[in-house]
Amino acid sequence: MAPVILALRDAQFASVTVVSTGQHRDMTRETLATFNVEVDHDLKVMVPNQTLAGLSSRVFSELDAFLEAEPQDLIVVQGDTTSVMIGSLAAFYRHIPIGHVEAGLRTHDLRRPFPEELNRVVTSLVSAMHFAPTEGARINLLKAGVSSRAVHVTGNTVIDALKLIAASAPPCAYPISPGRRLVLVTAHRRENFGLPLEHICDAIVSLLDRFSDIEFVYPVHPNPNVAGPVTIRLAGLDRVHLIPPATYTALVSLMQRAYLILTDSGGIQEEAPALGKPVLVLRSETERPEAVEAGAARVVGTDSERIIAAVSQLLTDDVAYRKMTTAGSPYGDGRAAGRIAALCRRFLLDERPGSGAASADSGVALTQLAESAMP
Repeated sequence: MAPVILALRDAQFASVTVVSTGQHRDMTRETLATFNVEVDHDLKVMVPNQTLAGLSSRVFSELDAFLEAEPQDLIVVQGDTTSVMIGSLAAFYRHIPIGHVEAGLRTHDLRRPFPEELNRVVTSLVSAMHFAPTEGARINLLKAGVSSRAVHVTGNTVIDALKLIAASAPPCAYPISPGRRLVLVTAHRRENFGLPLEHICDAIVSLLDRFSDIEFVYPVHPNPNVAGPVTIRLAGLDRVHLIPPATYTALVSLMQRAYLILTDSGGIQEEAPALGKPVLVLRSETERPEAVEAGAARVVGTDSERIIAAVSQLLTDDVAYRKMTTAGSPYGDGRAAGRIAALCRRFLLDERPGSGAASADSGVALTQLAESAMP
């Protein structure tokens, strides 16, 4: 969202308010500060070990109160978290149009990923503008009955953010021993809790035994469903570095330094190809098939033997490795935010019902809304 915020502020046709749930407050503020962005309103909805229902009710209540106190002309949400879905419904109930960044991603299975697939479907139902990152995402929206006039292929703003940071990212803060290759791991998704995460850890242990020239860096999510089993199985192992969640700048540095990446993250599936890094997706499906089709990513799931086989191939087969590193990124040219800002301006000043009343101080609330079971 940071590139969108910056583009809207530079465009000077709207007054921008950044709203946060308060998830991982210090990290959020530190990351946004990298882009010279501050949170204007903190909903403070995060409590320890809350359920999805509890989170949903808190976001609904606090965001609705904010919208009543500070009416907006447009709400911009990004992604597929529960908070984005609830935020879009809160706006819809108050007849405020919604612009959805990263719209149209689908696995076509409401249980995978859970609950993200449902969240993005619901958000699409109530959005007035759909900023699709790719042509495939646009087609998904059209098949779902969204008007073609409301769908705009912009590229993904994650590439905008990545290019801004990668150009000046400091050296990797976690130096790897000379002669060793870094394998970056991120795994935290809800559907991988339990046995799937244990199988991922088993694969890491086996790969350490097979290859003496690799080291793993794993920024561990603080959710106890992740931190607990990962710490039990991997803490103290030679050549495994379990680190706290990385800032965005540090994460970009790690991706730049990595030889290959194992992840169940959505964003990294887009960022890694843009950096020329092979990415193995630790899920049974992906809503980002473009990278797979391009050959920059491969879906390997959470079966330990499949993970071991895929990593082993990339570590030993130079041809297979080079093929993935040179596949390129299908997610945009780094100018998505400017396109989104221009579309917001056109909507507010020309297309929105009653837009004749809109002026240079139209309100746009951008929600940095994210779910978590942790404070």
